Amino acid sequence: MSRSMIQAAVTMNQLQQKIDVIGNNLANSQTTGYKARQAEFSSLLYQQINNLNDPANAEGRLTPDGVRVGSGAKLGSINIDLSVGSLQETGRALDIALLQPNQLFQVSVTENNVTETRYTRDGSFYLSPIANNQVMLTTKDGDPVLGTTGQIIFENGFDDIQIADNGLITVKRGMNTEVVGQLEVVEAVRPRLLEATGNNNFRLPTDLAGLGYNQAEIIQEVPAQLKSGTLETSNVNMGKELTDLITAQRSYQFNARTISMGDQMMGLVSQLRS
Repeated sequence: MSRSMIQAAVTMNQLQQKIDVIGNNLANSQTTGYKARQAEFSSLLYQQINNLNDPANAEGRLTPDGVRVGSGAKLGSINIDLSVGSLQETGRALDIALLQPNQLFQVSVTENNVTETRYTRDGSFYLSPIANNQVMLTTKDGDPVLGTTGQIIFENGFDDIQIADNGLITVKRGMNTEVVGQLEVVEAVRPRLLEATGNNNFRLPTDLAGLGYNQAEIIQEVPAQLKSGTLETSNVNMGKELTDLITAQRSYQFNARTISMGDQMMGLVSQLRS
């Protein structure tokens, strides 16, 4: 197989992954708090073919003198865009929107008998009844939302509930007002290191030490800046995603054409030899 066909085959495989990322963004364009993913490419190994040594060739050049023949491109990383999406008022007290980029709610998720803290921007919360006539603040999937003191649990039988802009949760029982908890918000200092886990959640990398980071260098607690009765919509830019989709499909077609033409040329050479 010729070098051009190898380059095209490698690049087509990576372009398919980019198309999958774009398709995931488009499918979640109406998902509350969804954050768009962006596929970034990087070059594979390339061969440097140097020209004859001539000092005049190096004058004014920003790159090495010679020809670099690459081996295609690979998907270097899939980055998360944690910018703020549009806000939609709902009037529901347990719908909370984060007003600053890179900030996240904390939730406790248990999978396969393992409990870990995950992060989300989806602020559509609910109250789930538990034992002893108590309720717990949870996500729509039933995962406990974490506050400054852990899970937010309080007595049922209240008349009204409010969540302030700083995350303070209060309930009214007759003429009395009671503070029952406070939402804890964190900021992703290095959002590119977060791993998507599904259900609109993220988590810290499993091998922090191997990456050379500790938890405090990725996630930091910050003062909450919220808006109650409001949900954040997806930040997917439909126009950009469709443009990227068309560009990726055209690139895929060009690389496929390269393989087809290379195969035809090899067939012609075989015929000439015979």
